[in-house]
Parts: sequence; C-alpha cells; structure tokens
Amino acid sequence: MISIARRCVVPLWVLIAAVWGGSAMAATQSFQVPLVGSQEVPSVETAGMGMAELTYDPATRMVTWTITYAGLSGPVTMAHFHGPAAKGESAAPQVWLTKQGSPADNPIKGQATLTPDQAKEFLAGKWYVNLHTQAHPAGEIRGQVAPAKG
Repeated sequence: MISIARRCVVPLWVLIAAVWGGSAMAATQSFQVPLVGSQEVPSVETAGMGMAELTYDPATRMVTWTITYAGLSGPVTMAHFHGPAAKGESAAPQVWLTKQGSPADNPIKGQATLTPDQAKEFLAGKWYVNLHTQAHPAGEIRGQVAPAKG
C-alpha cells in the first residue's frame, strides 16, 4: 500500500512543479523598444537609432536589458530608464542602464530589481529608455516602454 502511495505522490509533485514552473515562465514579459531622436523632448535630429530588448519578470520585479545602437553623434555618455512620464513628456532618471562614469558598451546589457512602485509605472507604460551623448546631454535617442497589447 505504501509503495502505491509513493508511486502516486511522485508523479503528482512532478506535475505540480511543471504547472507552477510553466505559469511562472509564462508571466515573464518581453518588450522591444525602438529608440529614435524624434521621441526626445524636444525632438532631436540625428541619424542615430537603437533598439532596447527588455524582459520583465513580475515574480521578482527584475528587468533585464540589451540595448543596441548606431549612428549617434558620439559615444553614449549615459543611459537610463526615465519616468514616470507619458510619451512626449520628460521625467527624471529612475535606473542607470550603464555604469556611472564609464563608457557605454554596445550592446548595453544589465539588469535591475524594481521597487513595487517602479514596477507599476514600468508596466503602465510610464517609463522610457534614453541614451545621452556629449552633443545631446538631455538625450539623443529615446523610446517609450509600451506594455504588450493583449
């Protein structure tokens, strides 16, 4: 009788782990954010452009980024998430995407854990990615983080 119970319990735990793990993975959200000068406030004329590939895990509030860019007026001096702000509005930096005081890599890669309030703003589309250069200290290219429509 004990051996029958064990044979039932092990598959049950495997099933529970698979369902729980699968639902946690399904909750992860991905964003592709185009970065262009026309999104800056005020708009910046630049040949620069970029793409921010973001992943957000609501279970841990961890956001991960890979940002590529090309054609800027010079090296990226800093990069941030700014917010809260709607498209066409400006806001203060919230999270550094590059190491302060160091030249930016291309791609820029990193991760950060958001506070509960930051996570709400991020998921509400109230944050933007901003890449700054010496010629454009307020930002040369920018893109609004927009939640997936579903």
